[in-house]
Amino acid sequence: MANVKGRNTSPEKTVKRCLRKLGVRYRSHAPHLPGTPDFILPDLETALFVNGCFWHGHRGCRRASIPRTNTNFWKKKIEGNIERDKKKARQLRSLGWHVETIWQCQMKNEEAVLQRVSMIREQRSSYGRKR
Repeated sequence: MANVKGRNTSPEKTVKRCLRKLGVRYRSHAPHLPGTPDFILPDLETALFVNGCFWHGHRGCRRASIPRTNTNFWKKKIEGNIERDKKKARQLRSLGWHVETIWQCQMKNEEAVLQRVSMIREQRSSYGRKR
């Protein structure tokens, strides 16, 4: 597991490209926030996580199946990740951030990611800013 990258993964690079194309201001890996979101969109008060389906236990996704070997270890590991994600999302919401997750399986192509980011921007823009 030491070889698993945590930053600048291929899905993150795709999201970064899409954010730039849409002209959305962002910051990568904000260590001052709980959970160190992959991206924060300060103008939209949104924390954006780009999650791998396997590592974060995406329900109903074929990529999130538990390996047949060492099953107890993997169940415990992935359940721990899910609980940690929920806790960090609650903490971010209590600080006034809106939390969004883009799953690896939702990134079939760049167009799908562009649509998702556009949707997030439209939703958040309609709420107005409080800061």
